[in-house]
Order: sequence, then C-alpha cells, then structure tokens
Amino acid sequence: MTENVWWNDPLFGVTVTVAAYAAALALQKRIRWLHPLFVCSAVVIVLLLATGIPYESYRVGGDLLVFCLGPATVALGVPMYKHAVRLKRQLKAIAAGVLTGSVCGMTSSAFFIWAAGGTQQLIVTALPKSASSPISIEIVRQLGGIPELGAVLTVLTGLVGSMIGPAFLRGIGVRDDVALGVAIGTASHGIGTARIIRESELQGSAGGLAMGLGGIVTSLISVPLYWLLQ
Repeated sequence: MTENVWWNDPLFGVTVTVAAYAAALALQKRIRWLHPLFVCSAVVIVLLLATGIPYESYRVGGDLLVFCLGPATVALGVPMYKHAVRLKRQLKAIAAGVLTGSVCGMTSSAFFIWAAGGTQQLIVTALPKSASSPISIEIVRQLGGIPELGAVLTVLTGLVGSMIGPAFLRGIGVRDDVALGVAIGTASHGIGTARIIRESELQGSAGGLAMGLGGIVTSLISVPLYWLLQ
C-alpha cells in the first residue's frame, strides 16, 4: 500500500468539492455577483497544484458529482412545467429570442477570433460555447476543433454570463422575468440558469427552456457548417 492511496479514494474528491462549494456559498453572501462554481473551481485547482495531487485521483470522486448533473438538469423541467401556461403564451417571442441570440453568439465568436488572427480550428472550437457542455463538446469534436478547450470556453462562458449577465441586463432596462431568463439561458446555458433560478423560479424556467432550445438551434446550425468544413 502506497502512502498516497488515501487521495485515490472517491470520498476525497467528493469531500474536497463539497467543502469548497460550501465555502464559496458563504463567500457569495458577501459578494453577491460572485458565482460559487467559479470560487469552488479555483479552490480545487489551487489545492491540487499546491499539494501535487494528480487530477486523475481527484476525478475518481469528482465523477460521482458529475453523474448528478444529468438528474439536476432534468429537474429544471419541474419549474418549466409549473410555468408552462405563461411560457407557452410567449413561445414565439422566446423562440425568436433564442434563435437570434444563438446566431449572434456564434457569429460574434467567429468574427472576433478571425479578426484576431485565430485559426479555423480555434474558431470552430469557440462556436458552440453558449450551448450546454455535452452539446458543445460534441459539436466541437465533430467540427474538428479541440474538445478540451471547447469545454473550458463553455464553462467560462457560463460563469461570466452568470456573474455579470443579470446585472448587465437590468442595467440596460430588462426587467421582465421571462426576457431575462431567456437571455441568460441562451447565452450562459445551465450555469447561468442555475444562478437565476435561485432568485426567481420564473426566470429559471424561462432559462431552462432557452437552454434546451439554444442547444437545438446550435446543433442545427452546426450541420451545414460540418459539410462546408469537409
């Protein structure tokens, strides 16, 4: 038995993650705009680097928490069901907003990277960053991008959008819960939706619907791009 076997135990990854997230929640009470996931990720990264513990050892337990993402995402259907009447009444406007937001997000990413002299591989890697991680990573892989970098960009997009998105939207006069939820869900996928649902169930339900529709729109747009790149 080696002396470092204790950190290969799944409980190590689970304990570190839960403890870091609890600390992040406590910090958010003082700094409201700071997303707990941002702080939690930073704490885990610093801990692993400082102690020299391999990421593979941490991931043994971390994957147990990743498994919970599926049920957690499906659970977003509950508030959507509760507010189904209102969402259905505004479905055309929601669909138009999601379509516009998805197209603008992909186009702006491609334009800025191209203007900065980025390669085609980097452009396709950033294209689906506003879709949820499973969709984004698979699209990047199919388009010939870098899946690992695509995952990082997707998470960063969600984190940044969740931290500054609500305040920015309110600052420019967006007050309606459905409009705010659709904007955050389209641009910042599940991370942003998880942020706003803590403030308003209606915002969260609109964000969940927008997140799902945004994933579909991004996937459909990627089909002709795939054939063009081939």
